[in-house]
Amino acid sequence: MMNRINIKQIITSLFLLGIIFSVKAQNKVKQNKTVEKPNVIFILVDDMGWKDLGVYGSTFYESPNIDKLASQGVRFTDAYASSPVCSPSRSSIMTGQYPVNTGITDWIPGSNRFRKSQPYLKLIEQSIVNNLPKSNISLGQAFKNNGYATCYSGKWHLGESEEYYPEAEGFDYNYGGWAAGNPRAAGMKGYFSPYNNPKLKDGPVGEFLTDRLTTETINFIKKQAKSGKPFFADLSFYAVHEPIEAKQEYIKKFTDKAHNLGLDTLQQFVKDADWMQQNPSFKERIIQADPVYAGLIYTVDENVGRIMTTLKELGIDKNTIIVFTSDNGGLSTAERSPTTNYPLRYGKGWNYEGGVRIPLIIKWPGFAKPGTISNFPVVNTDFYPTLLEMSGLPQLPEQTKDGVSIVPLLKGDKSIDQPILFWHYPHYGDQGGSPASSIRMGDWKLVQFYYDNHTELYNLRIDLEERRDLSRAFPEKTADLLQRLNDWKKSTNAKTPLINPYYNPDYKLLKN
Repeated sequence: MMNRINIKQIITSLFLLGIIFSVKAQNKVKQNKTVEKPNVIFILVDDMGWKDLGVYGSTFYESPNIDKLASQGVRFTDAYASSPVCSPSRSSIMTGQYPVNTGITDWIPGSNRFRKSQPYLKLIEQSIVNNLPKSNISLGQAFKNNGYATCYSGKWHLGESEEYYPEAEGFDYNYGGWAAGNPRAAGMKGYFSPYNNPKLKDGPVGEFLTDRLTTETINFIKKQAKSGKPFFADLSFYAVHEPIEAKQEYIKKFTDKAHNLGLDTLQQFVKDADWMQQNPSFKERIIQADPVYAGLIYTVDENVGRIMTTLKELGIDKNTIIVFTSDNGGLSTAERSPTTNYPLRYGKGWNYEGGVRIPLIIKWPGFAKPGTISNFPVVNTDFYPTLLEMSGLPQLPEQTKDGVSIVPLLKGDKSIDQPILFWHYPHYGDQGGSPASSIRMGDWKLVQFYYDNHTELYNLRIDLEERRDLSRAFPEKTADLLQRLNDWKKSTNAKTPLINPYYNPDYKLLKN
């Protein structure tokens, strides 16, 4: 009898023990799920304009894969770069700081070294910082320090020597990132291999650079998916920066399209603005019809599609954040003027909307509602704190004070206050723009020009084209925004241009 009782007790105990182990195992699975870190892919296109995608309204360029990405995430209508040119904007992405705080306020090394004492310029630009400051923890370092595998593919343009290249900023792998700002800079050969890029082995003759950078990124993703380690991949295309080159089959495709639409019979450019007189090469494109540029965008889109397909095939698309954006506005007033940002005014190199408003799409599976369109103003200083919070990584408040996490916005919270945005570009843009600073608060935007200290005021809600200067009609609003802008510049020790003692207003540039 005693043995039967003992056996019964033992069976009961084992049964209860099994339940306990089962509960613990389930809890462990739940814990693993909650601590699983998302993968992050940050796709940055160089010089892609706000209107360069089908989902943003282009009727000539084609971008089916990026349009699909927008349907799966949040598309921002009022997203901004922190600068109208590349290096300053990229420094903001890497540090979470405005360019005025990194010291990189122009493209590296900038044009100021060539323009000093030029008699046709009223102002002299001050010097800039030519390397990403080591005092900052870069975005790559932030992810690597928290257990992520990291990869950088493409344009870097944030340092003149190897000690400032991606490998020194937290990236385990670097494919093609170095001092050069475009595929023909510093001895590079262009978009077709051989590239002559010291950080990227040449591929087969005729291989296209955009394809190659994507292939390297995909290989990295596959390797990390196999290992199970979370990854941060920064795919920074050299496209669509000039030189404007594309595959022949795509040039033909869009040449035929332009002809079929009758675009090749229309006026493509205007040259009647006063500022164009300083340089005979300046011209503004007024319609999107360049078949080579269209082919370059089409290749970018194809490769975004390759990334999305790879994630799905590997079964990690539901745990991968994708950010797609540009580093500044589209090139519309110089260097072939391959695109137009209309209805936005002008483009790259200008503080008007065409120079700083950019496409932005963020896909965050399980958190951001697919197909959402947001008109909330955001700037690329926000990426750093946002990506850290999305990934569950510790914040760096002192470093990221210029930006804010937009996680609540991505989750659907519309009650958060709109930020005040600032720009400081105290340089002559290679595209015709002159030194200026600007501020946006709500629907209002003020631009301050340094050559004569005049200001322009626009209401973007009713005048997205920035054609109706309201500074005289609203003097109090103008004074308020100007004071806020000057206070911000003072607090950041912003450098402003100096008067050129050699300036000659009668001097005219010789024609090329």
